[in-house]
Amino acid sequence: MKISQEWLNEYIDVEQIDIDELSESITRAGIEVDDMISYNQEITKLVVGYVESIEKHPEADKLNICQVNVGEETVQIVCGAPNIDKGQYVIVSRVGGRLPGGMKIKRAKLRGQVSEGMICSLQEIGIPSNVVPKQYEEGIYIFKEEVTPGTDALTALHLNDHVMEFDLTPNRSDALSVIGTAYEVATLYDQHVQLPDDSFDESSDNNELTIEIEDTKLSPYYSARIVRNIEVKDSPLWMQSRLMKAGIRPINNIVDISNYVMLEYGQPLHMFDLDKVASNRILVRQAKENEEITTLDGQLRTLRLEDIVITDGQKPIALAGVMGGLDTEVSETTKNIIIESAKFDPTQVRKTSNHFNLRSDSSLRFEKDSAEQYIVKALNRAAHLATQLANGEVSKGIRDAGELNMNPTEVVVSSQYINDRLGLELSTDEIIHTLSKLGFDIHANGDKITVFVPTRRNDITMKADILEEVARIYGYDALPATLPDTVSSSGGGLSSRQKKIRQIKSSLQGIGYVETINYALTDEAHLQQFNGESQRQVKLLMPMSQERSVLRQSLIPHLIQNVQHNNARQMQDVKLYECGTVFFSQGNSDTLPVEVEYLSMILTGVNHSEHFSRTRQAVNFYDAKGATETIAKLFNVEFKYIRSTVDGMHPGQSADVYYGEQYLGFVGRLHPTVEKKYDLKETYVAELNLTKLLEIVIGSVKYEPLAKFPSVRRDLAIEMNRDEEIQNVLDKIEQAKTKYLKDVLIFDVYQGEHIDETLQSVSIALTFINKEETLTEEAIQHDYQSIIDQLNEAGYKLRG
Repeated sequence: MKISQEWLNEYIDVEQIDIDELSESITRAGIEVDDMISYNQEITKLVVGYVESIEKHPEADKLNICQVNVGEETVQIVCGAPNIDKGQYVIVSRVGGRLPGGMKIKRAKLRGQVSEGMICSLQEIGIPSNVVPKQYEEGIYIFKEEVTPGTDALTALHLNDHVMEFDLTPNRSDALSVIGTAYEVATLYDQHVQLPDDSFDESSDNNELTIEIEDTKLSPYYSARIVRNIEVKDSPLWMQSRLMKAGIRPINNIVDISNYVMLEYGQPLHMFDLDKVASNRILVRQAKENEEITTLDGQLRTLRLEDIVITDGQKPIALAGVMGGLDTEVSETTKNIIIESAKFDPTQVRKTSNHFNLRSDSSLRFEKDSAEQYIVKALNRAAHLATQLANGEVSKGIRDAGELNMNPTEVVVSSQYINDRLGLELSTDEIIHTLSKLGFDIHANGDKITVFVPTRRNDITMKADILEEVARIYGYDALPATLPDTVSSSGGGLSSRQKKIRQIKSSLQGIGYVETINYALTDEAHLQQFNGESQRQVKLLMPMSQERSVLRQSLIPHLIQNVQHNNARQMQDVKLYECGTVFFSQGNSDTLPVEVEYLSMILTGVNHSEHFSRTRQAVNFYDAKGATETIAKLFNVEFKYIRSTVDGMHPGQSADVYYGEQYLGFVGRLHPTVEKKYDLKETYVAELNLTKLLEIVIGSVKYEPLAKFPSVRRDLAIEMNRDEEIQNVLDKIEQAKTKYLKDVLIFDVYQGEHIDETLQSVSIALTFINKEETLTEEAIQHDYQSIIDQLNEAGYKLRG
């Protein structure tokens, strides 16, 4: 929202307040002034000139030589504007003057003719092209009325002004208007707001409209006035200037009045050409399925049942709260108008606006909900301006339907409640005085304070809101500063969980992984990939885009995109990890989703950079598994690996990760189809449920002295089915009743000659040790035979 100091001064005295002080006060009270536009800051020697004569340049067809009266003298200026002519009052930048952007005006010769100044367009003095009136988009600006030559042009244009641009939080819709801002400033400077004149004399003609509302939930209230015998023309310069400074292009006096009042009160209006409306009946209803309307932008729109429309009893003439219809548009030939002021359901307006991609100043304000106390005031204000600026005659009476809830919101607080939370010792009278500055009615009964909040402040509904108002009006800077109680509180430090996560990150970074952070939103196509724990999705009601429509259930899809992005920039060796949250629905839209922390890793390329002392080796499954083992070692636990069937993973090079019987995640290679889709080389990933991992109780670490006696190794080779998991063999060895077995290592897997094509040979190294004494052959043989017996019993054949 852009607020002009000159316009604001209409309702409250701010003319003498320094603009920097004003913006600082507003910001400190909770409304951030994001930018300041000073139209006079970079401009000097800008005056109004009168074109006394004009003749063609002898050496250039598109240039004219103008004699321009600038007050003190008449100077010659060469001008190429297509709309320049004799007898015009124009904007002139004199020699030595400056324009925005640092442009300095010098005496010059153009094709042999002296030019002493520059005749300017509005764009050249800092007005954005998108708000300049259509007739002045190409060419110079021409004053419609006589102005004394030499007059300061910025003053004549009502641009000797400062404009504050607010960065509003969603709850402060009251500041989406000049009057709302006036109430805010009045609070800060202990003044009273002077509301604009909305008086007029009604004509003898009756307002013949009938208003009907089909569903008051969609439109709680609708009102209209008729103004006859209007004259459609340009708005006066003061109104055009205020609209341009607010970021709106002036069109004509009738359209400008609706925009002006919208900015003034924050209540959007719409103007219909009465003679183009097919009947005297205005019906507000839901649209019919596939009903059509051509909106003011010339687009034919096919409507849905949830859209709200204004109709002439039969066909739609406007999309409620969003845009009017082309068939009833106010034009230069319009003589009679209907002024609409209404309240529509904010949610439905937002849905319609989003569906048709029609975001406007009106829809923005309707989406924030209208202030009931201004709906009729804005209607009367527009009628008043129509009589003043368009010579219109207002027909008798307002025609309306529905009801306005003008009752203020009642909020009860106490002095103790406020003081306890702000750390103050304010009396009840001081609190009442602070709140009364906001223009609220207040009743006090001892410590109990009842605040009646008008509808213009629909953001205040509970005690905490009143507390906030007292704090910001009293002054955040005036609140006492206190130090925390360090006597009774414990010392600061990282929690156990935070320490563990830091250790995980440090360990992964130590083996070459780089942390990345991605969006928590993804699309439905990626949602089901790599989802080791099938869960219901969490879908956004109003997604920004289809690519960001659901909350993620795996971190890997985004990590794959990260690798693809790096590969496209000649970074072929990539090792990334992410600690992030995934979301699972609980099946009820009213219940928040379950949030689970995951740890995911991805690697591709080679293990290390190229060097003469070592051979480059592509990453493989064991590099990815090694990363998970690093985490297991950090937690002093052992993971178990079982062949995985996770969607998107290679079926023969992937494993589910378990701690005991608890599923933690998976590790392995991406499926070749996934690698091909993203144009990746062999790529390996791992994903662990960090929430479950952090819940594992590690316990105390027990240290043992190094063994004093040597270990003994025995090797064996067995035949087993190629399709069987080798983990089964390791499980059988573990089940054997051994006393001295220390370690089991698979050091070779053979498939080929001298063995059946359905079988494979697995070579296993068994390490035995006795920590108390030297192992005897009998002890080793006993354990070794126990293992052989266990394997034979399971059906495995020992190779000689």
